[in-house]
Amino acid sequence: MDVQLIFKIAGIGILISVLNMVLKQAHKDEQAQMLTLAGVVVVLMLVIQMINDLFQAVRAMFQLY
Repeated sequence: MDVQLIFKIAGIGILISVLNMVLKQAHKDEQAQMLTLAGVVVVLMLVIQMINDLFQAVRAMFQLY
């Protein structure tokens, strides 16, 4: 497992949570919710890329093209 990916996900989570608190303090709850949703989508895209790499490795190992 790549440690860099874990740090990326943690960094995105920290950044999103700080921005979320700032937006909630400014009474912009809808924008805070959209920001959180965007953060979840970004992290899911990173995870989906890793899952795709895993499936490609399994295909290459068993020669399933």
